[in-house]
Amino acid sequence: MSNELLSIISYLERDRGVNREIIIQAIESAIQQAARKSLDVSDALRVDVDRKTLKIRAFDTVVVSETESGAGLLPLRQARQLKRDVQPGDTLDVEIPPSHLGRIAAQTARQMILQKIREAERKNVYDEYKDRIGDIVSGTVRQIIHRDLIVELGKTEAILPAKERLPNEEYNIGDRLRAYVYRVQSGANGPAVVLSRACSEFVKALFRLEVAEIADGIVEVMGVARDPGYRTKIAVKTLDEKVDPVGACVGLRGVRVRNIVRELNGEKIDIVRWNEDIRQYVTQSLAPAKLESVTIDPNESRTVHVTVAPDQLSLAIGKRGQNVRLTSKLTGWRVNIQKSGEEMSFEEQRETAVKDLAEVLDISEETASTLVANGFLTTDGVLDAEKPYLQEVTGLDEETVNKIWAAAQAASGVDEAGE
Repeated sequence: MSNELLSIISYLERDRGVNREIIIQAIESAIQQAARKSLDVSDALRVDVDRKTLKIRAFDTVVVSETESGAGLLPLRQARQLKRDVQPGDTLDVEIPPSHLGRIAAQTARQMILQKIREAERKNVYDEYKDRIGDIVSGTVRQIIHRDLIVELGKTEAILPAKERLPNEEYNIGDRLRAYVYRVQSGANGPAVVLSRACSEFVKALFRLEVAEIADGIVEVMGVARDPGYRTKIAVKTLDEKVDPVGACVGLRGVRVRNIVRELNGEKIDIVRWNEDIRQYVTQSLAPAKLESVTIDPNESRTVHVTVAPDQLSLAIGKRGQNVRLTSKLTGWRVNIQKSGEEMSFEEQRETAVKDLAEVLDISEETASTLVANGFLTTDGVLDAEKPYLQEVTGLDEETVNKIWAAAQAASGVDEAGE
């Protein structure tokens, strides 16, 4: 028995990372509880496992009685066979032969031992990863449940939920991946390590690994705005005037940022030079669009108005409003973009409106032309109309109208409720 127990303890200690003392205590507790359920013993029963030999011994503390017997009681006649001078009312520690524990006790003990060991493993997981939130870890995809990935991190299993994956990534069992330790949460089945590849912090952590100046504190990341899988804007500043923060992040011949783009499966990354002057900050953030002016709204808090030439409007707004939306998120200011008041003919205005809508809403120019012909010249104009009215006036099918509506909401930075 001790040899088998030694093998089990060695395996759990070596391969599962469970402390030896915790295992032995779990065995003692499990056998003790099992014996109390299946044998006629008192609540004072205790089980001791020798730390060196692993020999198991069980003792029950009983009270000596004149004649009564039962749980916790031992008749005087039997007691004096163990101790000659014992008197009624005295207590004795009586050893219980291991064979008396029986098969049922052994089975119950086995289940309790496994439960205790699982609890110890979960505690080990929590203790190991609670201080690793914010780290990047590497693992292997072990299981795919719907679109959630179960990732093996050495002796620990973590979960990469579908919503924390990049939309353009596909994985198979056995694939290797890197991810950000997003949180460690407790649940009914013990602590779970939750990973993410879609959060903004993952990009920030990748730059910290790739760019020595960030790791050393010479360059500081001031903010990250991300549309996972498609585009990220990251603002940086230098604490040493001799170091160019943007150049440091790009790296020689772009090698640093290229490594990060490869890790993110081709996601576009804009590196922006942070500036405490919001006008300069917005100008940098909206690049590569060329701006004519940036003014701070005197009446609305944290709002700037940007004026661009007509041919720069769609570039400033970005596909599905991505460029202006990420700029607003990065700077923390609301950014309103408008065209400069250049005189244009009606046809030029119409062509510009068609081109802008097609670019911003990610629709064909033919569909954009239909919208413009019916008086819907901007995303705000689209949102001002009800969906049924929009469908009735334009003659477009319901699916197309829903797509246009959703794209207009995204471009304007509002949710389904229009908030």
